Amino acid sequence: MPRMPSIAVIAAYLFVDIDDTEVLRERLHSLAAAAAIKGTVIIAREGINAFLAGPQAALQSWLDALREDPRFSAIPVKWSRAASLPFRHLRVKCKREIIRMDQPTVRPGSQRASAVDATTLKRWLDAGHCDEGRPVLLLDTRNGFEVEHGAFDHAVEWKLNKFSDFPAALAAHRDELVGKTVVSYCTGGIRCEKATLWMRAQGIAHVHQLDGGILKYFEELGSAGHAPHFKGKCFVFDERETLDASLQA
Repeated sequence: MPRMPSIAVIAAYLFVDIDDTEVLRERLHSLAAAAAIKGTVIIAREGINAFLAGPQAALQSWLDALREDPRFSAIPVKWSRAASLPFRHLRVKCKREIIRMDQPTVRPGSQRASAVDATTLKRWLDAGHCDEGRPVLLLDTRNGFEVEHGAFDHAVEWKLNKFSDFPAALAAHRDELVGKTVVSYCTGGIRCEKATLWMRAQGIAHVHQLDGGILKYFEELGSAGHAPHFKGKCFVFDERETLDASLQA
């Protein structure tokens, strides 16, 4: 029987208003450093985004401490495993945005984007339409090089060099979305959530995000390295590089 990889990896984000970013940075850095956790945490006024790795008990203790703050009590977490630490350093940073879009009118902390879960998306893709009968258009909001490793069947992607290119790409391709139910997706949900809010603000009526992104879809529907309607692997920003649908490197 294969041995379970010993290192746990978490991906977690939450859009929530934060007004004490530096104080929070110091606290979270101290907790992670004391537990020998590695990875990156980004904190901004709009929320928190974390990719961390270490012994599972240490990560769980860090999460428990984070969730003691009522602002983060509901932060969702996606778990995976690694044979060794996939990060070399611990970095806890304060930035202007936890995912850069350069559109200050988008305030995800005050209004969450409409979301569909993995099971609902699979049902729509199996049927070829959403529950209201509109064709479903899957929109990949990741960078072009990530898409090359794997993507949903027939998904539209705009070969973004960086996520802040998304608003201009939407303006150029807006007509492709008319009359369809658009489901945007990314690795863990953070980019597609912000993209969905931007599309809704631009007057696109039927738009949703895939809740939890590809990683959550794999978690719920992946089996034996495969997931329905998805080809290839998911690129991740750590030394594992890609994960299959069983969340294995």
